[in-house]
Amino acid sequence: MAMTPEQRATLEEVTQFVYREARLQDENTYDAWESLWTDDGVYWVPANGDDIDPEQQMSIIYDNRSRIALRIRQYHTGKRFSQTPQSRLRRLVSNVEILSDDGIEVKVAANAMVFESQTRGDQIWASRNEYTLRREGEILRMAFKKVMLVNNHTALYSMAFLI
Repeated sequence: MAMTPEQRATLEEVTQFVYREARLQDENTYDAWESLWTDDGVYWVPANGDDIDPEQQMSIIYDNRSRIALRIRQYHTGKRFSQTPQSRLRRLVSNVEILSDDGIEVKVAANAMVFESQTRGDQIWASRNEYTLRREGEILRMAFKKVMLVNNHTALYSMAFLI
């Protein structure tokens, strides 16, 4: 099925947003990363499956917007010893696809692999990410991000960075 020029433009805009979000995380520029979020944003990394109820079952991360801001403030204190020295990160993002677009909210999915180099060793994190991006004027902002780690059913190393 051929895409319209508008659909192509939206896919390019969404893809660039997802790439920019990954770069900001890799560069540990969390203030800029935080600015991508809407005021009602939710950041979720499920544990023990992808379709759990985060209100009833444990998640690796299940943060509202204020908790995201708190994590970043804690990071800036310099007392996050699990990130001393700071992890070196690189993400590969692929298979970006638009799942739905109602003109205001765009539901997006992508695959990601994150390479983390830390004093405890190197780790690869693979995931399927789902986003809800919301148009606020002329820009997209992130209202929801769900990171479904491929191995979220097993014991995981400490993930001291924001995946």
